Amino acid sequence: MTTQNQAPGISDATQSCDHSSSEGCSSDHSNSDQLSALIARHCGMSGALLPVLHAIQDNIGFIPEMAVPLIADALNLSRAEVHGVITYYHHFRQTPPGRTVIQVCRAEACQARGADKLAQHVQTQLGCDFHATTADGSFTLESVYCLGLCACGPAITMNDQLYARVSPEKFNQLLKQGNV
Repeated sequence: MTTQNQAPGISDATQSCDHSSSEGCSSDHSNSDQLSALIARHCGMSGALLPVLHAIQDNIGFIPEMAVPLIADALNLSRAEVHGVITYYHHFRQTPPGRTVIQVCRAEACQARGADKLAQHVQTQLGCDFHATTADGSFTLESVYCLGLCACGPAITMNDQLYARVSPEKFNQLLKQGNV
């Protein structure tokens, strides 16, 4: 049954997904049901594409390939339009993130306070480049442009926890302390 703000063909069914387990979701059907429910919550909005994409990533951790046709159908967009938005914005991931997501601010204020040196150090320590995940799935490294701590740069987040005045040494301490 569809609701007032729901697109035809989108069900109310939801399935929970335990992303902390190594198995992930149990089936494509539960993924599809979960995606459909997330899309249905936002598809009645004007300009619903970005809210839908944010809802999916916030709940699943990334935008799975199978979401593109579901979103396109629900919002009466082409698959190319949906894919274009996903790939245009660096915020959206198309693969599952590592267990710890580290974001390094690359905006001008943080650059003036040493973000470039910090970024090189973080890449070396983790052994991966920006917008990539370590081979063991422990870390995903992302660049962002302003975390709102301009006077206290360079700034990073680790699993959405903000850290200011991060030097290479402070980053190493955070890794050793297990804050990630």
